[in-house]
Amino acid sequence: MTQHLADPAVDTATTPERRGGGRDWWRDAVIYQVYPRSFADGNGDGMGDLEGVRGRLPYLRDLGVDAVWLSPFYASPQADAGYDVADYRAIDPMFGTLHDADAVIRDAHALGLRVIVDLVPNHCSDQHAWFRQALREGPGSPLRERFHFRPGRGEHGEEPPNDWESIFGGPAWTRADNPDGTPGEWYLHLFAPEQPDFNWEHPAVRDEFRSILRFWLDMGTDGFRIDVAHGLVKAEGLPDLGRGEQLRLLGNQAMPFFDQDGVHEIYRSWRAILDEYSGERIGVAEAWTPSPERTALYLRPDELHQAFNFHFLGTPWDAEKMRAVIDESLESMRPVGAPTTWVLSNHDVVRHTTRYAEESPEQGLRRARAAALLMLALPGSTYIYQGEELGLPEVTDLPDEVRQDPSFFRENGQDGLRDGCRVPIPWSGTEAPYGFGPVPGGPSWLPQPESWADLSVEAQTGDPGSTLELYRSALALRRDHADLGAGESVEWLDAPHGVLAFRRGDFVCTVNTTKAPASIAVPGRVLLASGELPDPDGAFELPADTAVWWAG
Repeated sequence: MTQHLADPAVDTATTPERRGGGRDWWRDAVIYQVYPRSFADGNGDGMGDLEGVRGRLPYLRDLGVDAVWLSPFYASPQADAGYDVADYRAIDPMFGTLHDADAVIRDAHALGLRVIVDLVPNHCSDQHAWFRQALREGPGSPLRERFHFRPGRGEHGEEPPNDWESIFGGPAWTRADNPDGTPGEWYLHLFAPEQPDFNWEHPAVRDEFRSILRFWLDMGTDGFRIDVAHGLVKAEGLPDLGRGEQLRLLGNQAMPFFDQDGVHEIYRSWRAILDEYSGERIGVAEAWTPSPERTALYLRPDELHQAFNFHFLGTPWDAEKMRAVIDESLESMRPVGAPTTWVLSNHDVVRHTTRYAEESPEQGLRRARAAALLMLALPGSTYIYQGEELGLPEVTDLPDEVRQDPSFFRENGQDGLRDGCRVPIPWSGTEAPYGFGPVPGGPSWLPQPESWADLSVEAQTGDPGSTLELYRSALALRRDHADLGAGESVEWLDAPHGVLAFRRGDFVCTVNTTKAPASIAVPGRVLLASGELPDPDGAFELPADTAVWWAG
């Protein structure tokens, strides 16, 4: 099933026209996450695809981002929205072909955008060739050693091998049938039963993924976002957890299957491969760890380049708590010389516009706009999840019959509501699907709210008060201001309770996280504000839930 190109993609990673083409581009890059099935539909079937992504690349260039991260587009039965990969060297037909992927990479490079692809190494699909052969051959098959097959407990092996639970709910083990149809061994899946975990102690698994890395690097990709980077290695002997509470994908508990020290040997070998290629190709860890200090271990000089800062993402709208996380995040990266990353939303969490809405949607949007300016003012690299630049809220009223999140259908799993942040984004027009596809009134794999007509790219473009124009202005200022972007620290300034204020050279950022105006001294000339401001004359009242950038 693996697809092949007639002509390998030209290595464009060092094209001089690329923005951020200097050394260590990833230290201050703004990276935009594209969830392909919800970004743009190029062929009108209601499902986003690579043709749609390709057609919208100029929008991302004009937005002002440096790189595009593409969530999985590999051949997959789609049991978990493509995170169940059947073939890592083929494109799923719903998204296009390998030639379409090549065209996206080439066009992005021509526009000055880098391309990062998702890699899913913890598990594959139960339709992967290795796993299917392991089932066909039964117990004793050498292919079973590439996964975690174990006999069950109990008199007849009727109980799972240990007490681990799936992130999606229920046991983390499923019992396979023997070739003769009788009940057989169990296999481990930390996620859905259709996603068997690889055994990373097996050399064939390590060899295969080194080959996969080279395949996509040869295609011209600029790096990899590594899914469940903390989960590849399990504790020796697969010991019982010993407690019964449900696991959480976004939790920070110490677990025998997460954040084991053995993962670092794997990433050192991957870093050696990345360094063989020109253009500074990078690895980005999705690593849920108990602390920023544990996250930093993935970013030592001979390992990966970045890791998502989920501690920042999970911080409530509170100045004291935000300052503590910012300080902790920056401090933890200094010993390893890695940039801190900042992210507010992604495809697995409730959109921050809704998370911040304690009292009303309007409050949530005000806070989300202020949070965006805070995030973009901090030193390091920033991730933007598609649609957050439009101020999109979470869709919380999707009918049960349209939901596709696998944990929605499993008892005691995650909340099962990830579909709400994956609704296709609106581009234009006054009725669904709002330009998502090429046909007005055409299909969309998830329904969009009627209120999104006012949030489309078309509706917001040119409106100086819109969230889209706020992001465009902020990204342009961030790129042009000498004191923004890469860095290791901020200088905190005195500020009233509930207000964050820090300096970076001649730049100052102030953020009021309270529900009332706060009096502050004017630190300079206003560059940009997340909301309307009074005239800055002497004592200045910083409005509630508002951020301001100043030239100090």
